[in-house]
Amino acid sequence: MGSCFSCQRGSSGKKDMTGSPSNAGNSKDNILPAVPSVPIQNMPPHDNILRDGDTVKHYRIRQLDEGGFFIARRTTFRTLQELVEYYSKDADGLCVNLRKPCVQVEKPVTGGLSHSTRDQWEIDRSSLKFVRKLGHGQFGEVWEGLWNNTTPVAIKTLKTGTMDPKDFLAEAQIMKKLRHTKLIQLYAVCTMEEPIYIITELMKNGSLLDFLQGKGRGLKLQQLIDMAAQIASGMAYLESQNYIHRDLAARNVLVGESNIVKIADFGLARLIKEDEYEARVGARFPIKWTAPEAANYSKFSIKSDVWSFGILLTELVTYGRIPYPGMTNAEVLHQVEHGYRMPMPPNCPTALYDIMLECWHKDAMKRPTFETLQWKLEDFFTMEGSEYKEASGY
Repeated sequence: MGSCFSCQRGSSGKKDMTGSPSNAGNSKDNILPAVPSVPIQNMPPHDNILRDGDTVKHYRIRQLDEGGFFIARRTTFRTLQELVEYYSKDADGLCVNLRKPCVQVEKPVTGGLSHSTRDQWEIDRSSLKFVRKLGHGQFGEVWEGLWNNTTPVAIKTLKTGTMDPKDFLAEAQIMKKLRHTKLIQLYAVCTMEEPIYIITELMKNGSLLDFLQGKGRGLKLQQLIDMAAQIASGMAYLESQNYIHRDLAARNVLVGESNIVKIADFGLARLIKEDEYEARVGARFPIKWTAPEAANYSKFSIKSDVWSFGILLTELVTYGRIPYPGMTNAEVLHQVEHGYRMPMPPNCPTALYDIMLECWHKDAMKRPTFETLQWKLEDFFTMEGSEYKEASGY
């Protein structure tokens, strides 16, 4: 029952309305959907989706206990039709006012490369063509490639000896069953010989870390918060599946078109051979992203992922600055254990820093759930009195 609208900022800075960012010549006539005046008791809560330039915004329409609807609680409406009519005339905290039906930005992800790979995930590595190197890390490289010379894919190559192929295959069977729009979809694997190849859907803008330090340096605060909400959404799904990421960081989030982000490499960290991890990173874990109970006692949980998410928020608002600047891993481990927390980054909204601090609570059980983090970030700009400065200065 949800309503969708599309909107785009014009180059003049005014909020011009078009059908799609890629179709600047589309008609600018108002085309509001027909929202029937349905009895409120029959209307479920739903999302309202807006496109602002290259960013898709999600605003959750909620229902009052006593009847009626709202996006921001300060303004309520008896029917959905009244809500739509109001926001078509006045943005009142939304990125733009409502004008036209929203064209779908994200393409649906299929379950595999073909019918033959849905159950049989091992493919012949000769069917893969490496096109362009997208990035590299401690344990391998990521390439843009083609499967059977037709299907665009991402190919992650793992350095020889990084993990046991049998362990990886067992984990891959679990990873394949995890399906969410904010998780990178695993298509197939090549494990018959090393190096192991992991074939996934392609995100052409590479890692979020590289994107923030490069093409994404011009992103505004609203776009950064939207990315954070997308990541929280994917992590909320993992949370619901009792699955732990273990290495949540900007380097393990990928960026596609229109600032769409998806979580990658979930579950792989625990498969890394310990001696390999120590030799390449100089510590058992990426200390600056790791919750103290995980770094000190190997107590990984979804709550240690929440801690890492708080660190990721600092990466977003600082455009990829390394956490705890000027501090060594050993210093971070010692100081955090004794109560130190990163200070608020310059130009970071206080409300966002408050969320970071919640993620870094010493008591893991007092950290928020990802479901809570998702709605807080989705509602960040529609809460009462929310006026935030842009993140800048890096």
